[in-house]
Amino acid sequence: MLIYLRVLKESFNFAVSALTNNLLRTFLSLLGVTIGIFSIIAVLAAVDSLQKNIKGSLSSLDNSTIILMRFNFGPSDIPRWKREQFPDVSYEEYQNLKKSLPDLDAISFALGIPGGTSLKYRDVTSAGVDVGAVTHEYYDIEAFDLAEGRFFNEPEGVSGSPVIILGHEVATNLFGDTSPMGKELRVFGRKATVIGVMEKQGQSFVGNSRDGQAFVPVNFARRVYGTTKGTVFPQIVLKPEEGVDNDEFIAILEQQLRSMRGIKPGEINNFFVNQLSGLSDFIDNITGQLNIIGLVISGFSLLVGGFGIANIMFVSVKERTNLIGIQKSLGAKNKFILSQFLFEAIILSVIGGLVGLFFVWIVSIIASQFTGEFEFVLSPLNMLIGTVVSAMIGLISGIIPAISASKLDPVEAIRTGM
Repeated sequence: MLIYLRVLKESFNFAVSALTNNLLRTFLSLLGVTIGIFSIIAVLAAVDSLQKNIKGSLSSLDNSTIILMRFNFGPSDIPRWKREQFPDVSYEEYQNLKKSLPDLDAISFALGIPGGTSLKYRDVTSAGVDVGAVTHEYYDIEAFDLAEGRFFNEPEGVSGSPVIILGHEVATNLFGDTSPMGKELRVFGRKATVIGVMEKQGQSFVGNSRDGQAFVPVNFARRVYGTTKGTVFPQIVLKPEEGVDNDEFIAILEQQLRSMRGIKPGEINNFFVNQLSGLSDFIDNITGQLNIIGLVISGFSLLVGGFGIANIMFVSVKERTNLIGIQKSLGAKNKFILSQFLFEAIILSVIGGLVGLFFVWIVSIIASQFTGEFEFVLSPLNMLIGTVVSAMIGLISGIIPAISASKLDPVEAIRTGM
């Protein structure tokens, strides 16, 4: 065992000596691997960062959350003209489901109000605010924290009290550093009292950030907009109890809503049951495809780097033919010569990979600084992948030159070298 370790150590020392004696050639060789590893790990890091930021935007909603509406999150087999005839979900359907649906943790009725709404406080206006009109249960479905105040309660929600909860950015635009609590502003052309301010969320990659939103009781908005189709986009948001089978829950939900709407057996649903878990799976699928495309493209760079190392190793074998002959004549085994050149190729490739990882790390820091809320992440797994891939490229690129060197006849090698 000690003999093998000594042979490996001597082979390693020979490889390091050969690399340090030809610095320019070493630099040019590892440049190809550096670019290849940089390309691959940059793609993996970018896609991972995108996936993390998108899922972070969805993290406020439980993965089991269901959104009932006349629109579908993804593609549908139902023709567009037929989907456009679907009725909106109604406040009455929300009330009936709330009373009759089993295994229900929370349910909320919400109105999607298209276009930005202007909020005005005295002479200051905050335009383009995404005002969500919801029932009081929405606070139990979506996890967001309040920096000040509270969410509106059931009596305020049912009566449509003129109260409002502001996002961090909206509150700052209207009131600056002053607390907005208890102050009156105008929304939908009517007065509303601020009763809460949400914690700062930062940039969101799915939908609008909470910072640019506001919430009012749905019945307050209904008095202004009514329920005319196309004016607002009603939806019922449901959260099943923990541990409930989602498929069974959805089957009961569909059955009850079909019964309410008088849909006959054999007729298709005139509504869509959208699952948040389905959206997460869709995001995973998209990012997976981006990874594959990026890896294929980046793989060409790595292939060029591998050919570069193989070429340099063949040159190295030819230059050191005389030395190989002398080593073999003095008793060096084929394994020693083989390991010597393999170590050289692997060390060369790993150094190139580490340099590539270093550049990805630098780029991720700079990109995170310039993109604000978007955080580029270089995970330990990606670093491990980069190191292992570079070592494998060195091994594969160096195996044929190393074998050819180990099989040289000592007498012919010395004569050729002379």
